[in-house]
Amino acid sequence: MTTEPVNPASTEPVNPASTEPVNPAASARPAARDGVIHDIGYRGYQGRRLGRGYATRALFVQGLRAAFGLGRSAKSKVLPMLMLAAMVLPATMVVGIAIATKATHLATDYPRYLSGVGLIFAEIFTAAQAPVLLSRDLRFATVPLYFSRPITRADYVRARSGAMVCALLIVTVLPLLLLYVGALLAGMDPVPNTEHFGFGLLAALLYSLVFSAIGLVIAAATPRRGFGVAAIMGVLAVSAIVAEIVSGLNGGLHADPTDSAKWAFLLSPASLVSRLVNQLCGLGGDGGTPGGLGAVVFAIELLVIVVGAQLLLMRRYRKI
Repeated sequence: MTTEPVNPASTEPVNPASTEPVNPAASARPAARDGVIHDIGYRGYQGRRLGRGYATRALFVQGLRAAFGLGRSAKSKVLPMLMLAAMVLPATMVVGIAIATKATHLATDYPRYLSGVGLIFAEIFTAAQAPVLLSRDLRFATVPLYFSRPITRADYVRARSGAMVCALLIVTVLPLLLLYVGALLAGMDPVPNTEHFGFGLLAALLYSLVFSAIGLVIAAATPRRGFGVAAIMGVLAVSAIVAEIVSGLNGGLHADPTDSAKWAFLLSPASLVSRLVNQLCGLGGDGGTPGGLGAVVFAIELLVIVVGAQLLLMRRYRKI
């Protein structure tokens, strides 16, 4: 057996049966010379760049559709559509009864329809659909994919917040619109109905802003949708119960409730809206704020909730 080293520059074939050491560089060199770059059709994008604004609008539209389960499975549409139907159906019955009895006014006022019949359904819609817009992106780690596009974190927060506010506006305004059209078709006086329809729109806007702010900031804290639903419902429903108890302990159950009893409703976001609207629109009675100072304090708290929630969302997504 020969012990001579193999010449790396040699092009002679190597005997496979040989046990002599082989230089790896020498064996790899022929393969490198045979390498080929194949053109399989990749091209640089030459089309129009639609930019950050288009991407943000697309995200807003996708969020608004997702809030009603559109573009998703039939199971995803059940709850939001049920809540929408639950908001609209009582309004249809009110209009039908008013027309059948030839009434001169509706059985309920526009803002009080939202604070009475529609409140619980709007809260359930918020608790169920706010996590749909945020928690799923966190759970499936799709948020970094959004930020690989031209949109910024602030754009993402604005698009999701806008989608949730618009979804709640659809849920709250649609029954009011049905009441208003029904009242006009029944021949009721258009002047007071138009005025109170405007009061109702103000209430719908405030409910949508406050509920979406609370719902989204809680949903952004957890990737688990179930935890988000329970937490949002707890904040909105339990706070209203606590406010009623505190108000009752301070004389709120009397025929003429004290101002201290009315201050207790600062604890409940839903009561903040209804009492501020009642006070501003002259519908107060015993259901308003504790005087003019109370109206200012209630309005400031609503502003703090909405702006504070946006700042918290910005801070949350700055870390992702």
